[in-house]
This record gives sequence, C-alpha cells and structure tokens, in this order.
Amino acid sequence: MSLQLLKYNAGIVKDTTEYSAGKNGPFWVDSQLVRFVNGYPEKFGGWQKSAIYSINPDGDPNSTETSISGICRQMSSWRGVTDGVDRIAVGTSNHLYIIENNALYDITPLRKTTSNLTNPITTANGSTEITVTDNGHGVKTGDFVVINSATATGGIPADTLNRMSGYQVELVSANTYTIVSPTAASSTATGGGTTIDIKYLIGEAENLGIQSSVSALGWGVGGWGGNGIGGEAGTTNNGEIIIGTEIIKYTGITSNTLTGCTRGFDNDPGPGGPATTHNNGATVTLRHFGLTTTLAEALDATEEEIDLTSASNFLGTNLSGFNSPATVADSTIHLDNSSWSINIWDNDVIATLRNGKIYYWDTSAGVATRAVLVSSIANAASVPEVAGISTVSFPDRHFIVAGASKYETDGSSGPFDPMLVRWSSQEEFAKFAPTTLNTAGDQRLEVGTKIVAMINSREETIISTDEAVYGMTFVGDPFIFSFRLLATGVGAVGINSMIAIDGNAFWMGPKSFYVYDGVVKEIPCPLKHFVFDRMQTAFIGKTVVGHNVEFSEIIWFYVSDQNTATDTDNPEPDAYVTYNYNEQAWAVGEMDRTVWNDAFGAREKPFAFSSEGFLYNQETGTSDDGAAMNCFIEASPREITAEGENLYMVDRVIPDATMGANSNLSLFMNTRKYPNGAETVKGPFNITSTTEKISTRVKGRQIALKFQSTGTQDEWQLGDLRIDTKMAGLR
Repeated sequence: MSLQLLKYNAGIVKDTTEYSAGKNGPFWVDSQLVRFVNGYPEKFGGWQKSAIYSINPDGDPNSTETSISGICRQMSSWRGVTDGVDRIAVGTSNHLYIIENNALYDITPLRKTTSNLTNPITTANGSTEITVTDNGHGVKTGDFVVINSATATGGIPADTLNRMSGYQVELVSANTYTIVSPTAASSTATGGGTTIDIKYLIGEAENLGIQSSVSALGWGVGGWGGNGIGGEAGTTNNGEIIIGTEIIKYTGITSNTLTGCTRGFDNDPGPGGPATTHNNGATVTLRHFGLTTTLAEALDATEEEIDLTSASNFLGTNLSGFNSPATVADSTIHLDNSSWSINIWDNDVIATLRNGKIYYWDTSAGVATRAVLVSSIANAASVPEVAGISTVSFPDRHFIVAGASKYETDGSSGPFDPMLVRWSSQEEFAKFAPTTLNTAGDQRLEVGTKIVAMINSREETIISTDEAVYGMTFVGDPFIFSFRLLATGVGAVGINSMIAIDGNAFWMGPKSFYVYDGVVKEIPCPLKHFVFDRMQTAFIGKTVVGHNVEFSEIIWFYVSDQNTATDTDNPEPDAYVTYNYNEQAWAVGEMDRTVWNDAFGAREKPFAFSSEGFLYNQETGTSDDGAAMNCFIEASPREITAEGENLYMVDRVIPDATMGANSNLSLFMNTRKYPNGAETVKGPFNITSTTEKISTRVKGRQIALKFQSTGTQDEWQLGDLRIDTKMAGLR
C-alpha cells in the first residue's frame, strides 16, 4: 500500500467518544501545553521567573528577591505619561502593591496608625513569637501590621522588626496580639523603644484578606442566625478561645463553664501553642472577636471544662443568636473573596476593593506613599461608601462603579445595592454627587441579584450580572448614559472572567462561553462539558481570563477537581482552557496562574502570577523556569482505511515537524482491533530535527497517535504525518 496521509482538524474535542472524534474529524482529543497555529499543534513557549526585589526599612530596594503576599487577583500595567516609567499595580487577596523598576512597594491603605508607643514588644528566649501590646488595637487574626522605629529587642535586630513587608497577626486579645519573627529571640525581653509607630493595614473588617468565597446562607449562619449557633441571642454554644498562646476549642456551655474542650487546638502547624497550665484570673479571649473575660480558677493542661468568671459578659456582648440577623461587624461569612478593580487614571491608580471602599494612589507622591480613600481627597463628593467593581468609560472618561451604596440627597451614602450602577462627573473621578452642572448619576439594573463583571468594549461598557448582560453607552445630556439589556441567562462567572479584544467581549458563563460582537452569542465549544464537569463550582468565581495577542488566544484559568492544593478550603486555579478566536480552535491543559496580562511596554511577552506569589514572563525560553515541561497532544483513534474492515500493519512513519536543534519529540502509536477493545501501545519512537523516517511494526484496525516532549529545550510544531501500511488480514 502506498503512503497514507494522516491529517487532523485543529482543536481539541472531548465532548464525544474518541472513536466518534476520529470518524467525524478526525480531531485531537487531549493536550497539555500545546496550542494550534495555522491549524497545526505547536508546543507552548516556556516561562521564566521575573525577579522582584524587596525594600529596606529606609525605603530603598535591595538585592533580595521576594514574592507578593496573598493571591494576586488583579494587575494593571501602564507607562507614566510624564516620566516614561513602566509600572504594574498589583491587587492581592490581602495587599495592594506597585512594582516599579522591578522593586515591590507596598501601598496597601492604612486603617489606622498608633504612634509613640513605649516598649510594646515582648520576646521569649528561643521563640520566634513576638507579643505586641497596643490597647484597643482593633486588629483581627490574619490582618497585617508594619512596625516603625523599633530598636532591637531580645536579640531580634531592628531591621527585622521594622521590615517593610510587615507581619501577619496570628493571635489576638483585646489589647495584645502575636506576630512571628523570621529569627528566634536570644533572650526574654520587653522593649522596642519609646517612639514606636505601628501601622495597621486595612484587613478583614474592610473586606480584605478573604482568600475564598464562602457560600453559607440560611438558618443558623451568615446573614441570618448570627453567631449563636443553635442557641438564643447572646450565647455561643461552640467556638474557640485563647488563653496565653493556647487556642482551645469548646463545644458546649453550661452557666459559666465551657464544656467539651479540645486543648492545644490549631497547634503545629497552626498558630496556637500547646496545652499548658494557666493561673486563676488569666485573660480569656474569644478568638476572631477580641471579647474577653477571665478564668474563675486555675486551669491545668488536661482539663476539658473551663470555669469563667462571667460567661454572660464574655458571650453576650455584640453577638447575635439563631433567631436574629447577624450584623456586618460580627459576621464571619463572606459571599465574595477579596478582589480588586484596578483602573489607571492619567498617571495614577484608582483601586476598588470589592464590597469595600475605593482608594487612590498618586504616582507623583512616590512609591513611599500609600493609597488613600478617594473620599478623602480634595473636592470629593458623595463617593460610594461601599463599591463592588469599577472601570473608566472610554472615550468620555467617567469613573463607573457597579454595585454601590445608594446616593442620599444629603450627600451621604445609603445602603449598598449590588445592582446599582453609579458614575462620577466627566473627568472628575471623585465627584459622585449629581448636580445640574455635572454629569454624575446612577441607574439600577433589574435582571439578576448582583453585578459580577464589567469591561469596556467598542466605546461601550459591558456589564454582567449573575443573570444577564447589559450595554452601557455614553449619550450625553440629559441622560448621560443609556442602558440596553443585551441578553439574559448568560451572566459571567466572576469578576475576572470577562475580557475585551478588538471591540468584542468574551466571557465564561456557568455552563458555556460567550462573545458579544454587537450580538451576544454562545461560542461553539467541543469540550465545554469536559471543562465544566471537572470544575470546582464552589470556586468558579476565581476563574481568570487572559489574552495572548501573538497567538490570537484567549486563556481561562479555573479551579479543577484535579487540584492538588493541600489547603482544600482555598484552592487556586490549576487548569486552563484556551480559545483561538481566529481559527476557532480550543485546547486544554494544566497551569497554575491566578492573573495574566498580555505584553505591554518593556515586557514584550505576556506576564502572569502563580498562586505562590511569583511573577513569570510567559512565552519565554523553552522550559518551566529551568525545569522540564511535560507537553503532549493526543489524536483521536482513526481507522487506517475508511471501512475499517481489515487489520493493517504500519511499517513506517514519515514525520513532518518543525523542531529546534536540541529538541526531542516522542511518538506513541496506540492501536485497537475494535473501538472498545484492548489498546496496544507502541513507543516511544524518538523524533529529532533530522529524523527522516521511523521503522515500526504496529498492527490494528485503528490507530491513535500521541506526541510528547519532556525536556527543557524542546520547541516543535507538527505538520502532516504519513504512514506506510500493509494489509494484515481480517482479524
């Protein structure tokens, strides 16, 4: 038999049987780090870590490489109009940063600063734990603090105590809290000096620091039922307390006695200390709330019942019960994780914390300054107290907030409305009070329960609720903006799941993908069931989209059911699905990225953050930051002849591939006699840039090919393969 050409259609098909994919295409059926270029499979480019450097206590960058704190949710890059400097604003689950000249500057807004404290730092010999005393600090576990002007204490150097990255708070009582030093103290001491300032970054109280959404509404939790689980208002039947450094979990309460106690809870690797003895009168703190009482008698390390001097005082303050709604201040249930909308206004940054406040960073003030409330700047008027997401309309330049506190006629902010759109006066991002002399205003959307995403596209702002998509268009006086309902039942899944490209909008919905090019349309996707069936829907809001213009490629990263994160309550995107909008070709694979930006300015390739907080330059080199890349593409099984009647022997393969000089590509040939029969795997057969032919002895009615590379220097694109076959009988 003469040589037979094996051609495959571009794209991965997974929503049908592999045999059907072979008969009706044939198509490719699986991939990892492979895309389609001009209809043919091509290995992804590699990626290299982009070094970012930490800052000394004096504010100057040093040569120590660092990573961001928290999970990067949003970033925006721009080139300064006046100085020509490329900068990146980075919003994470617990910080706001500026990257300038490869140095990382923390511009997270402050909740408050306590000044001129006297010797607030206490160390213990051999311990990394530091106790800070600041009466009425108001900090919560997980919040961040930055210490300034401290002197060396207990053998811990001043530069360590005053480090610019600050510390995350681990244990909290009413007037003290605990942080952890990178180095252990060499003595027990109390000190730090008499002019210490402590800066308290915004945190959980401001809706920052929440890594994952919590979907918990209904009887006994969240917005109804407060903190009194199963009891009356003013009582908590289970929870956690802190005595010294020991965390104790309790499951019941009788009069002034906590029962069912687990001693040394959340210890090793948690922040708590081991079970130990405590003196009569020791302070007892309700964890996460800071409410305190004292022990009624001494407590040894094994006791499982704890007598308090006043349980009613301890548990009855600022707590609501099963039959009363929880207050915002008391609630530990959050419907959205902490995320940011980062908008560039001229040279400066407007950063909106989702379900929080709006902040402004002035580039001209320098990287040593922090972002401040927009409502605090000169001439601000009626800035929404709480905002959902934000953008800047083009070309008219209104600052738009979607999900916002209502405007009250006295200029104050009313209740938060997740379906309300408010916009500032034109060219004045801080003026939201509508007057006859400006263009500020608002409009409530009707279809849906909350606004999820918002982008600018083709001189139109596209707004997605959880149920519908709207178009918002500048029309001038007297209405300023018009709103059109574009489609229902097609809402985006998350704040970062929608992207604008060449005037069109693309997004991921709960069960499909969509494009708006003047009309909202579902994008045909031959692997959507595969993607959505393996997605962890509890974390679908973490889905993030990016663009790679060089390859006309959109890439969505999502949390899959194959996620290997050890913290199962906080998994981050680990899988991706790509769409080549020029070739209508889809592909899938695995990669850990939480945000992705296309090439900009001095960055000639896309750049992205991993969940570990490192910045990578994508499409750079041929390796995974020096490690091997496991890349493959697998074809559907196809019958060697159209009828599939006879068995055939494949004696020879003539490869067609463009490869780098140091590349190695392995070919696996999988054959079957019947679609549901046993598969015989032959290979690997090695292919290099000089391979002319491969001698094989592979027999079957149908054949499936898999190409794989596992090195650090591989670069390849496949063409059209040919095989030489001979008839081998009917069975």
